Amino acid sequence: MGPKDQMFTSPGRYVQGRDLLDRAAQYLAPFGSTAFIISDDVVWGIAGQKLHDSLKADGIEPVKAIFRGEASMNEIQRLIAEAKESSADVVIGLGGGKTIDTARAVADRTGTHIAVFPTAVSADAPTARVSVIYTDDGEFDQYLFYDRNPELVAVDTRVIAGAPVRTLRSGIGDALATALEARAVNAAGGNRMDDTARPTIAGMALAEACERTLFEFAEQALHDNENGIASTALANICEANTLLSGLGFENGGLGAVHAIHNGFTAIDGDIHHLTHGEKVAFGCVVQLVLMGTPKSELDRYLGFLEAVGLPITLADIHLADATDEDLRKIAELACAPTETMKQMPGVVDPSDVVEAIKAADSAARAFRSAS
Repeated sequence: MGPKDQMFTSPGRYVQGRDLLDRAAQYLAPFGSTAFIISDDVVWGIAGQKLHDSLKADGIEPVKAIFRGEASMNEIQRLIAEAKESSADVVIGLGGGKTIDTARAVADRTGTHIAVFPTAVSADAPTARVSVIYTDDGEFDQYLFYDRNPELVAVDTRVIAGAPVRTLRSGIGDALATALEARAVNAAGGNRMDDTARPTIAGMALAEACERTLFEFAEQALHDNENGIASTALANICEANTLLSGLGFENGGLGAVHAIHNGFTAIDGDIHHLTHGEKVAFGCVVQLVLMGTPKSELDRYLGFLEAVGLPITLADIHLADATDEDLRKIAELACAPTETMKQMPGVVDPSDVVEAIKAADSAARAFRSAS
């Protein structure tokens, strides 16, 4: 018997705005007077020095800590020692997913406040209470779940406007999965992402708002990102990719899309040069087919993915030559007992997934040739 309680979790505060780094101190001041900033060398040049100088000017003592690139337990332990030596009141994760995951772990293990400053909105992890941990060689190691979400998530849309367009596009792919998976989980009576409770109406509502925002503003936001413009459309997609998708997936649950994404790790090849969101985009098409989505509705999603430049066919994800054996490996891993495929309505087996992948590719190729 699964959990009967419903639960909603979220960060303590979410803030976004143009040139937010200049005003960061007002949001960090409640945590104390010393900030331990974890950032890699590249991001430090883009945003780290600016944040450092802004905090110092406003009375918060910043401590620079360079992240060496891998969210591993060894790197976490190294930074824990530095954080303890600094006697910092708040740990700031400034950068991408691995930097943020490392900062979360350092804050948790040192008992300090945690603030997250994403410099790209390429995935929906910044708001969540989980870190993905890797080995020093970059292989998946484990998930670390925490008792709290970040106390502050702050997005400077000026920084996002200057980030590579591919990062925004990737975030759109990841965010599109949010409502699709939450609906499936809800229909199946499934659980939240952490498997501790059932979704709430609020979690579902945020997932739906995420999808509406993507369909309304994603194309314009990508255009503005290409031109370095911190526009309203870009701000709306920053919120969709980060806040709405982050709260939607954590509180709504994951289904076939992310299980299929994880299934791709069963094979080798150029697919692994794609981003998380690019692979998730194709997974969205597969889940839609798996759920028996009518053609008119499937075409609506295919049209959106085409318009924003995300993959819809096997060729798009470098699997045009995938054999039945390859697809079977993907499907079997996607249906592993630990995977979120179990959250889908009914019982989905590897054969179902193989046929859905083939049907998704066929439908997408037909859509493209007819367009």
